[in-house]
Amino acid sequence: MDLGVGLPSTIPSATGADVLTWAREADTAGFASVGTLDRVVYGNHETIPTLAAAAAVTSRIRLTTAILIAPFRGNGALLAKQLASVDSFAGGRLTVGIAVGGRPDDFSATGADFDGRGAAFDAQLAEFRDVWAGASRGTAGPIGPSPVQPGGPPLLFGGMGVAAFRRVASMGAGWIAGGGGLPMFTQGAERARRAWTEAGRDGAPRLAGLGYFALGPDASALASGYLHDYYGFLGDYADQVAAGALTSENAVRQAVAEFTDAGCDELILFPCSPNLDQLHRLADLGLG
Repeated sequence: MDLGVGLPSTIPSATGADVLTWAREADTAGFASVGTLDRVVYGNHETIPTLAAAAAVTSRIRLTTAILIAPFRGNGALLAKQLASVDSFAGGRLTVGIAVGGRPDDFSATGADFDGRGAAFDAQLAEFRDVWAGASRGTAGPIGPSPVQPGGPPLLFGGMGVAAFRRVASMGAGWIAGGGGLPMFTQGAERARRAWTEAGRDGAPRLAGLGYFALGPDASALASGYLHDYYGFLGDYADQVAAGALTSENAVRQAVAEFTDAGCDELILFPCSPNLDQLHRLADLGLG
């Protein structure tokens, strides 16, 4: 199993310099990927420019949106162009974890229709396919840049609804779990494999999972403070998210072993603090 690390771009106290330093050091430390979380109504850095910046300061590591929320971004052709541009800067290192999203405030803040997000998402995906295939859109021809990866960046669909697994089977490279821990991953991975087989796809879907970590003497306080703030909109459920954070070296090792045994192809661990010491502590475990 590959081990990735999240960028601290969703932590409000993180500066742009913090995010770029994490990207550089994750690249040299041997992690498989750097990931971003996605949200509008919060004090975070926006996903697409964050990964463009990360692409510019790295040379080896893959870049993963985990998970990009598409429908509130509107035009599918423009989003396809933006993602192809990031992939061009990265030399073909972008993987797009993508889903419909579930926070109404992000939609109201962007003037997007929350209830119609599934249909809007399917329309965007159709545009992705056409744009990345080079379909003409005007007197100058297709919308560029041309994809570095044939057919465009691979798509890992998130979500636990029927439509999510339909998308995995019809046009995805695989499925990516949210922050629900091993139980969510195990359930979703089984459904993704089944949908893939029933659709007659060759091989197997790529399966990715997410987790949160904090290490060192203040680990529990760091995890609780950040995760209760980030997931505060969920009420009491934020307590469960915070309780599931990996706050010791043994907990990280156990999670890596359990996700590996469950058939996870890549686990991305997101920090609860932008302190670079957190990246170094994770790298020193030698799990990547």
